[in-house]
Amino acid sequence: MKVFGVDIGGSGIKGAPVDLERGDLADERYKVLTPHPATPDAVADCVKQVVDHFGWSGPVGATFPGVVTDGITRTAANVDKGWIDRNAAALLAGRLGDETSGCPVTVLNDADAAGLAEMHFGAGKGRTGTVVVLTFGTGIGSAVFTDGKLVPNTELGHLELHGHDAEKRASTKAKDDEGLSWQDWAHRVQKYLAHVEMLFTPGLFVIGGGVSRKAAKFLPLIEGIRAEIVPAQLQNNAGIVGAAMAARAAGRDGPLAPAGAGATAGPLATAPDTENANRTANATDTGNTTGTGDNGGAATSQVGWPADP
Repeated sequence: MKVFGVDIGGSGIKGAPVDLERGDLADERYKVLTPHPATPDAVADCVKQVVDHFGWSGPVGATFPGVVTDGITRTAANVDKGWIDRNAAALLAGRLGDETSGCPVTVLNDADAAGLAEMHFGAGKGRTGTVVVLTFGTGIGSAVFTDGKLVPNTELGHLELHGHDAEKRASTKAKDDEGLSWQDWAHRVQKYLAHVEMLFTPGLFVIGGGVSRKAAKFLPLIEGIRAEIVPAQLQNNAGIVGAAMAARAAGRDGPLAPAGAGATAGPLATAPDTENANRTANATDTGNTTGTGDNGGAATSQVGWPADP
């Protein structure tokens, strides 16, 4: 069975039909640059461009880099603030079709989509206990699973660590913007993973995003983490595959749907499951603010993240 998946990111919007029997793209993905500013209408136009490239008509799953509940985008860290409280599912469905034809659209958090794909087809397949999937790119996305069940919209990239929003210091964008070496960036990622491990005690970290293709350059440099750390097997296609999975599940009310995280709008829309719609894990470390220096009283390390007090 083929379903279309679109991954909306801070730097690019990419998509392709997905073969959900194999958990892989059925055709080579098509990508366009994310518009700036990334307003809802501008992004919707780009999504239409990606879908139209394949002449697709049918269900579409779309990711979004922020909190999504019942198809409504609640936050917008790396895109235009006009997305906040926007019915993204309805916007995209309206852009892709009309009342009698076109594409029903399911929208969910981008890292949740990548996590679903990795847990079903990739590095997390068959794993029980707590698994944390992290996507490193323009920001840091997260998907947390307990015995294979998703806790949607955790957004752990926005954890505060030593007075900084974690993704502003440890994302791939931060590495590129600051010209960090792999060693220095791995040191920041290590601090971040240690903080997440302290909060959730996972048995497995799956590291995704485009940088997962270069895992050999930085994963061996990360030390002191008890959990197993592996690169994502689906790499940067995981979001597309997970979005397609969510669209299929929404259409059939199947077991792969992330409960309450996304919703479908369009001619074939089904009623969303709202029982767990607003489960969001928000954790903030407020215990590391002492010492001397500028950033909340903490001394600054050589790689730019305040040192432990």
